[in-house]
Amino acid sequence: MRIFVLGVGATGSLVAKLLLRQGHRVSCGDRDPERARYFLGVKSPIPVEQVNARDLWSIARAARGTQLLVNTCPPVLNRIVLRAALRLRTHYIDTASHYTGHPFKAEQFGFAQRFEGKRRTAVFTAGIAPGLTNLLIAAAADLLDSVESVRVRLYESTDADGPFSQWSAEASFDEAVARPRIYADRRFHLGKRFGDRELFRFPAPIGPVSVVLAAQDEVITVPYAIPMKSMDVKFGGSDIDRLRRWYRQGKLRKSRRPVASRFMRTPTPRTVHRLLRRGILHNAHFAASVVVEGLKDERPTTVRWDATVPSLFQLRRQGSLSSPIAWATAQMTALFIKHFPRETFGVFPPEALSVEIRRAILRDARARGIRLMKRVTSRAPRDL
Repeated sequence: MRIFVLGVGATGSLVAKLLLRQGHRVSCGDRDPERARYFLGVKSPIPVEQVNARDLWSIARAARGTQLLVNTCPPVLNRIVLRAALRLRTHYIDTASHYTGHPFKAEQFGFAQRFEGKRRTAVFTAGIAPGLTNLLIAAAADLLDSVESVRVRLYESTDADGPFSQWSAEASFDEAVARPRIYADRRFHLGKRFGDRELFRFPAPIGPVSVVLAAQDEVITVPYAIPMKSMDVKFGGSDIDRLRRWYRQGKLRKSRRPVASRFMRTPTPRTVHRLLRRGILHNAHFAASVVVEGLKDERPTTVRWDATVPSLFQLRRQGSLSSPIAWATAQMTALFIKHFPRETFGVFPPEALSVEIRRAILRDARARGIRLMKRVTSRAPRDL
C-alpha cells in the first residue's frame, strides 16, 4: 500500500519506519524536513517533503497518489487533514481527537457521511491511549451481558534532572488546559481540571498512585458504541503531578500559548541519547488500566485489563531511543494499519471495528512487546 505519513516527530517517524518494514511504500511530509531527518535517521530511504499541515492544498499536493493518509500531527489540525484525505479520495488514520465543535463528540464523527460517499475508510484515535484502551474496553464488554461503568486509569512518569516531556508541547498543553469529559447517569458532563482525586493501584512495580480527572478521547467515543451508565478517565504519575501543580499556581491558561520552559519540543533520538549519557534523563514509564463493571449471567462482574509497555531504559537496551508513549503509540498505529478495514466505508473509532479485527490487533500487540493482563471477578447475584 502507498502510505503518506504527515508529521514526522517522535511518533510519526517510528510509524513510517514500522510501515516500511511491513512492506509498504512510505513517504512523509513535515513543516521542517531537516528536523524530520533527525527523527527518521540521516540514512533512512524514506523521502520527506516540506508540507504545511494548515494548508489543505499543500497536503494534497504532497500526498497525491497515496492510498492511506496517516495523520500524526497535533490534533488541532485534524479537520484540515481529514478534508485533504477526502480531496485525495484516500483512506485516513489518526491518533487523537481535538476538543473543537461538539464538546462531547469527537470531531471525526462529523465526516462519516463524506467518507461513506467517497467509499473510503477513516479510523481515528488509533494509538495507545486512546487506541489500545478503546480495544480493551470493547474486549471487556464482549465478555459481559451489559456494561454499567468504565474506568480508564493511566500512568505516566519521567525521572529526569530537568524538564522533559514524553508528549509534544502541543499535546501536553492541550491536556493541561482542556476540561475533562465525564459520562455519568447516561449523560455527558464537564469535570473539574485535575479534580476527583483517588488512589489507584497499578500492577507492580508501579503500585498505588494518586490519579485525577484528565481530558481523554475515550470518553467522547466509547459511550456511542457501547451502552453504559458511566465512564471517566484519570491520569497519575510525576508528569501529571507537575501539570497539576502549575495549574494550581495559575501558570496554565487556555488563552496562553505553551511556554517553552515548561512545554519542551519533542526530543529527537539524538537529544534523548545525549540526555541519557549525561545522566540528566534516567528513565520513563507508561501504563494503562481499564476496569469495566457490568452483569454476566445476572452476576455482577468486573473485567480488568492492565497494559504495560517497555520503560525508556528497556527500550534503550533494545536499541530504541524513543519514549515509552511514542514507541507504544507508533506500534499500535502500525497495527491498526496492518489490520485496516479497507472494505468497510465510513469513520470508526477502535471500539467500533469488527471483533475479528480488534482481537487480531490485541494479539499482535502482545507480540510487539506490549504486556496485556486480564482478570475477571464475579460476585453473588443481586437480590431480586
